[in-house]
Amino acid sequence: MGIRNTSILFVVAVATAIPAIAHKKDKKVAKQLQVDISFLASDDLEGRRTGSVGEKKAGDYIEERYKKLGIAGYKGQYKYPFKFTYGREIAPSTQIRLNNKLLKLNDEVFPLPFSCTGAAASDVMPAVTEQGNIWMVPLYTDKDQAKDPHFDADKYMHDYAKEAKRGGAKGVVFFDSYGSKYEPTFNKQSEFDPLDLPVACIKYEAYRKYIKQIEEGTGNKSSLQVDMNISILKTERTGTNVAAYIDNGAPYTVVIGAHYDHLGFGEDGNSLQANAVKEHQIHHGADDNASGTAALMELAHWVKSKKLHNYNYLFVHFSGEELGLYGSKAFVKDQKIDSTQIAYMINMDMVGRLNDSTHALTVGGVGTSPAWEDVVSMGGKNFKMVIDSSGVGPSDHTSFYYAGIPVLFFFTGTHKDYHKPTDIAANINYPGEVQVIRYAEDVVAKMDKEHIKPRYAVTKTATGGRSKFKVTLGIMPDYTYQDGGVRVDGVTEGKPASKAGVKAGDILVQLGDVKILSMQSYMEALGKFTPGDKSEVKLKRDGKEITLPVEFNK
Repeated sequence: MGIRNTSILFVVAVATAIPAIAHKKDKKVAKQLQVDISFLASDDLEGRRTGSVGEKKAGDYIEERYKKLGIAGYKGQYKYPFKFTYGREIAPSTQIRLNNKLLKLNDEVFPLPFSCTGAAASDVMPAVTEQGNIWMVPLYTDKDQAKDPHFDADKYMHDYAKEAKRGGAKGVVFFDSYGSKYEPTFNKQSEFDPLDLPVACIKYEAYRKYIKQIEEGTGNKSSLQVDMNISILKTERTGTNVAAYIDNGAPYTVVIGAHYDHLGFGEDGNSLQANAVKEHQIHHGADDNASGTAALMELAHWVKSKKLHNYNYLFVHFSGEELGLYGSKAFVKDQKIDSTQIAYMINMDMVGRLNDSTHALTVGGVGTSPAWEDVVSMGGKNFKMVIDSSGVGPSDHTSFYYAGIPVLFFFTGTHKDYHKPTDIAANINYPGEVQVIRYAEDVVAKMDKEHIKPRYAVTKTATGGRSKFKVTLGIMPDYTYQDGGVRVDGVTEGKPASKAGVKAGDILVQLGDVKILSMQSYMEALGKFTPGDKSEVKLKRDGKEITLPVEFNK
C-alpha cells in the first residue's frame, strides 16, 4: 500500500501458529500462503522494487504458480510491461565551473531539479554579488535559519529563482555559507515546476574552498566567474504487471487484483525507517503486499476449483503501486478496460495482519454500488467490519473506480512494521489471512450466483486534511503524469469541472491567467479564486486545445 495512507491508525497484529487452524482445508491454504509469502518477502527478492531484479523474480514466481494451477495468461500472455516517468536525474554531461574550476557534481555542487536544461556564463564579477548574468545568492540569511529544520530550502530557491528570472538573471547559483546540517541535496521527486533558467546550489565545503576568500576580499583571487551547462533528465522506468484469466465466455468479467511490488531498500523515499537507505536495509513487504499477492493466487485457485462460470475472471498482480498506482493505471489504459464489460473489481492490499483481539477488517468501496450493502453484512459474523464508502483510496482499486467500475477493497490495517524492514513473513497472521480469503470467496460466490452487473455509484472523496483553497474544481488529478499540465483521472459530478464539460483524460494547461505546468501551478491557480468567481479553463483533448467557461460554486 502506498505511503499516502499514513493517517490510518496503527494496529499491532499477533502472529498465530498454523497448527491452531481447525479445518484441514484451511491448514492447507495457510501452508501455501506461508510458502508464497516467505518467498516473496525473502532477502533474495530485495524488496521487489518496481523495475528491479527482485520484481522480475517475483513476477516469474507468480507466472509459474498460475501455470501450475492451470490458469492461462490474459490474452495469451502473463507479463504486461509498462513504462512510466518517475522523477528527475542529473545528466552526466552537466558541468558547473567556478573560475574555470570544474566542481564535483553532488559532492560540491548540484543543479536544482527544477533547473532548465541549458547553459549560462557570467561576466567576471569583482565580488560575490547578485549582479551580472548569473546571480550568486546565499541560501541562508543567518545561522538561525541554517539551523531551522523547518526551513524549506527547495521552495525558497524555486521562488527566488523565479523572481530572479523576472529581474533579468540568466542563471542563479545558491551557496551554503553556514554549513547547515539540513543542507539540501538533489531531490529526484521534486514537484516544483521547471524554470526557464539554469539553477544550481554550491555546498558548504565548496563554498569554503572557492568562494569564502573572494567574498571576504582576501586571498589571491578577488573576482569570480561562473559557467553552467546543465542537463536535467526525466527518469524513465519499466514495471511489469502479471495477469491470468479464466474465460467462461460470459458477458461480464470480474477483476480481482493485488499489487506485488514493494519498496526495495527504500531508495524512492517511501521508507518509514530512519537511515534505512543509508544502511541498505531490505524492505521485505510481507504484509505489504506479499499477503495480498498470495491471497489472490489462492482465490484464483478456489475460483477454478469451484468452476464458477457466470463471469469471466481476470486476476491481475500490479507493480508500481508504491510509487503511485502506476501499474493499475497502465493496465486500465493499455488494456482498454471497458466499464460496460466489467462487473466489478476486488482489491486485496495488506490482508495479512488481522488483529486477533479486535478482528477488524476494513472494507472500502462500499459506496460504489448498492449491491455491496448485502455483501458487507456477510462479514459481520466473523469480523468487526470497518466500512469505507469511498471508491478512492491509496491502492489499485482507485484506478478501476475512476474507470466507472464498482470496487471493493479488503485491508486488515497498518501496524508498527508498515513500510519498514521489519514487515517480514514471520509476523503474518496466517490463520487470520485464511479467514479474509474465505470471506472474499463468499463474496465472489454470492455475486457469481446472482451473475448481475452491479450498478456503479459515484462516492464522496475524503480530502485527507484541511485545504487552504476556498474553491475546488472537482477533479482527481493523475499524479503520475509529468509531460506538462495536469491530466484528469476523474471528474466529480456536480462540481465546477463537471458542469464546465471537463472529462477524464483531459489535460489542463491553464486556469484563469495561470499557465498550468504541473500540480504546483495548478494549486497556485486554484488559490486565486473564491466561491462565485467565473473564469476559463484551457485544456487539451485528443491533441486539440479547448477553452471552457468555469464557475466556482458559492
